[in-house]
Amino acid sequence: LGAPLAAAAATDLQPPPDLFDSQALDLDFWVKPRTLSVTRPASGERASVLYWKDGEVIDSAYEQLCHLLRDVNGKATAKIDPKLLEMLWSTQAFIARYGLLQPLEILSGYRSPASNARLREAGIPAARQSLHMVGKAADIRIAGLNEEVLGGLIKSFRGGGVGYYYRSGPRGGWIHADTGLERSWKG
Repeated sequence: LGAPLAAAAATDLQPPPDLFDSQALDLDFWVKPRTLSVTRPASGERASVLYWKDGEVIDSAYEQLCHLLRDVNGKATAKIDPKLLEMLWSTQAFIARYGLLQPLEILSGYRSPASNARLREAGIPAARQSLHMVGKAADIRIAGLNEEVLGGLIKSFRGGGVGYYYRSGPRGGWIHADTGLERSWKG
């Protein structure tokens, strides 16, 4: 993976000073080591992965995150866009600054075309040309954080698309985050 991956992982995301003024003053935020803590409810996996340190992506950690964001149902793994990992880490790191230290729940990461088609056939929201199928999207939630706040934070990065999926019940809804065109929608 080496230098090309490290270059791709250099974030284009900027702290959203309109939402989190204290971050605009934290010059070390974008250069400190990056650990992404995730859970996968569908598989029962939990992990905290240090994937970026000293300005470089750690190749073995990147592979571990690709595995964690795999298609759990279709049992397929793909390369995950490093910019998506940056978006997820930035979200988690910003929220942690305010005392919410929950892992990201990854409901869906990479999806094989067959898995995406099965979702569509079952009437579950899945775009025909979903960015999940190319490793550029994740459906996430964070316990204790509502969809408006989580989606608003991700949207403020201006790094791609944000879908708000509101659901009632104990687990609530989720946010779709991707590294495609900047846009937002409610599903």
